[in-house]
Amino acid sequence: MAEEAYSHIAILGAGAWGTALAAVAARAGRRVTLWGRDGGLLVDISGGENPKYLPGVELPEDISVTSSLAVAAGGEIIVLAAPAQGTRALLAQLKPLLPAGTPLAISAKGIEQDSGKLMPELVAEAAPGHPVAILSGPSFAREVAAGLPTAITIAGPNEIAARLQATLSTPSFRPYVSDDVVGVALGGAAKNVYAIACGVVEGMGLGENARAALLARSFAELARLGEALGARRETLMGLSGLGDLVLSATSNSSRNFAAGVELGRGKSATVLAAPGHALAEGLATAPALAARAKTAGVEMPIAEAMADLIAGTLPLAEAMARLMSRKLTAE
Repeated sequence: MAEEAYSHIAILGAGAWGTALAAVAARAGRRVTLWGRDGGLLVDISGGENPKYLPGVELPEDISVTSSLAVAAGGEIIVLAAPAQGTRALLAQLKPLLPAGTPLAISAKGIEQDSGKLMPELVAEAAPGHPVAILSGPSFAREVAAGLPTAITIAGPNEIAARLQATLSTPSFRPYVSDDVVGVALGGAAKNVYAIACGVVEGMGLGENARAALLARSFAELARLGEALGARRETLMGLSGLGDLVLSATSNSSRNFAAGVELGRGKSATVLAAPGHALAEGLATAPALAARAKTAGVEMPIAEAMADLIAGTLPLAEAMARLMSRKLTAE
């Protein structure tokens, strides 16, 4: 029997992805509350466009906007669409306002830099008593907002994942459900780091052969860490793992790939992470991913090289040489 949809969904974060999810939910016939801090931007969104993050994309008119967390906390389910590194601070403000047991769904893709926690681990710690789900997959916000065909994975407790699936499902937006929260969270976080690596190859002009090899070995690293953390391999082979990795690591529309291209051309990570540049979550995730792998006893040379490159401790000219000079071994 199909689960009943949530009638009221609140989305916290009026950036590209939060706005795109609000558009999906509105087109699915749900009552949507979109929270953000920029009052002027919220006025624009209520007028049918997010000119800062999704210029030129027409949005449904029935998205309700608010800058009040208390108002947003009234949703039957809350989707956290703020950047990964700002999620804990947002939850500190939100938690006292939430009714007991309100489910929280994560759409940010990352690992908290200070703690090394995956997003579901972070949310469970910062908001105990609230069931946690996560949605992830190959999904550029502009295409989702424009109503182009997209498929994602929603992982969490069965009833919540199924209800969120029913809430967001439209003819052009197809969510699949899973109970492998770790696999979905890890795939979405790690792919940003590997997208940067593939962008570096592009920026350095090393060719398609090198990028294909790096992409394949990146997935091998992801699978090793996934196994150590208890993720299922079929999850990592699916939409939220391999699917998202291929999209993000091969497209100029990917913010992380684009950041990698700039790194490969000699721009520093400090400049790329500064205000005014498009947010590339992988810049903050790379050191956290490498540290989490080390704690788990898993070798991840590509992630480690990206972490060192981003930190400025590995010269660009030596990054690929370090990977190519590793001890010869079987695949």
